[in-house]
Amino acid sequence: MSGKPLEGIRVLTLEQFGAGPYGTMFLAELGAEVIKIEAPDGGDPSRQVGPHKLGANDSEYFQAWNLGKKSVTLDMKSAAGRAQFEALVKSADCVVNNMRGTQPAKLGIDYASLAPLKPSIVCLHISAYGRANERKDWPGYDFLMQAEAGLMELTGEPDGPPTRVGVSMIDSMSGLTGAVGLLACLLRARTTGIGCDVETCLYDVAMHQLTYPGLWYLNEGDISPRVPRGGHLSLAPVQTFPTKDGWIFIMCMTQKFWLALCEAMGRAELIADPRFPDPNTRARNRAELTDALDPTFRTRTTAEWLAKFNGLLPAAPVYRLDQSLDSSFAQATGMVSSVPHPTKGELRVISNPIRVDGERLAQAACSPLGADNALYLDK
Repeated sequence: MSGKPLEGIRVLTLEQFGAGPYGTMFLAELGAEVIKIEAPDGGDPSRQVGPHKLGANDSEYFQAWNLGKKSVTLDMKSAAGRAQFEALVKSADCVVNNMRGTQPAKLGIDYASLAPLKPSIVCLHISAYGRANERKDWPGYDFLMQAEAGLMELTGEPDGPPTRVGVSMIDSMSGLTGAVGLLACLLRARTTGIGCDVETCLYDVAMHQLTYPGLWYLNEGDISPRVPRGGHLSLAPVQTFPTKDGWIFIMCMTQKFWLALCEAMGRAELIADPRFPDPNTRARNRAELTDALDPTFRTRTTAEWLAKFNGLLPAAPVYRLDQSLDSSFAQATGMVSSVPHPTKGELRVISNPIRVDGERLAQAACSPLGADNALYLDK
């Protein structure tokens, strides 16, 4: 790749754990120079998260959120540390943090505090609940947001407990939402010479993920229930089915795909069944549809069904994590790569999902704690 799109952009970030680091990791992998400012006594707490450590102040958990960044250590509350930070601000384009709502102003890392140093600076704030409400000083994490936004209540089997997504999706979405806002404001600052504060929070992002079930409730009073087998709320068959050796997910989002499914399974008689004429009616008769299809799905393995459906309708195997990462398709598409690491030697990582001109973005490990002090900090 001749040049990454964000080359020449310098980002200072005061962050820890998930949301902020995920967003700035994308900026780093897109070419921005992301300088992670950490406390001298251990840095980002996620450096200590096990079980897979990479030395005294590093871990595979930490690297998963922080690839491509530089690390400097300074005490933001000391006069010397503040002076070093302000010197960096004058050369930076953006300052990012994911602190509680009132902390950025107290620490002097919001736009009002930094504009005198550099009027074009853009300050991104990612907090748990926002900067201007009764919860502004509350701590908060991803799983709490999934709970309060109703996402857990929408997930899982109807007769089971509410279930969270298996990974920190709200952290990831909040980081990306913040990055989009930051880049938009940076474009404006490049034109006007005037920066700003831009913010998002985990709670708002989690609520925004309610999408169409949210609108259905707001406009119709329709409270969406949990659907068996991870099914779609209003279309069928869109759910998991048992095969001879595992599970498969089928997504007949249109009538065309339903017709193709019936033909491929040798179940053409279901096309004329009065219980299953269209996607919405099939959803209302989901239990009967499931009972009709399950025995046929159990006659073949997942791989056999995928071979039969290939190119005809959307279908996917339901994999364990190891099966997913070791799959031939993941390998063929380059979704698993590796980066040099000073302790591990070679650290295998998940590739960035963005391609530029057909090429995946090159990646690197985050620097060891404070490894870049000599490069960035005035003595």
